[in-house]
Amino acid sequence: EFRMVESGGGLVETAGSLRLSCATSGFTFSAAYMTWLRQAEGQGLEWVATISPSGGDTYYATSVKGRFTISRDNAKATVYLQMNNLKREDTATYYCSTSRGGSPRGQGTQVTVSS
Repeated sequence: EFRMVESGGGLVETAGSLRLSCATSGFTFSAAYMTWLRQAEGQGLEWVATISPSGGDTYYATSVKGRFTISRDNAKATVYLQMNNLKREDTATYYCSTSRGGSPRGQGTQVTVSS
């Protein structure tokens, strides 16, 4: 069964940090590009970052480049998103997916950045 479970969200102050995790199962994780996306309340799904199967290539949205880092552990079938210098506009539900289109994806983890 294809499964992705995000965790690590929470409430953080502006300029703070959080590390999100996405544990997966049911597919060949080590062969998959993995992507983080987010959706703010009332907004559409926004691509955040993608990592290649080996982890050697990473790609970021302009809005997060220099602040967020995507990484993966193929032995644990887990992808991470380290978020530093968080801003209020980063408030959203964060999802991991095998697709930049966001399907399929997990249930998401809420990140709220307060001023």
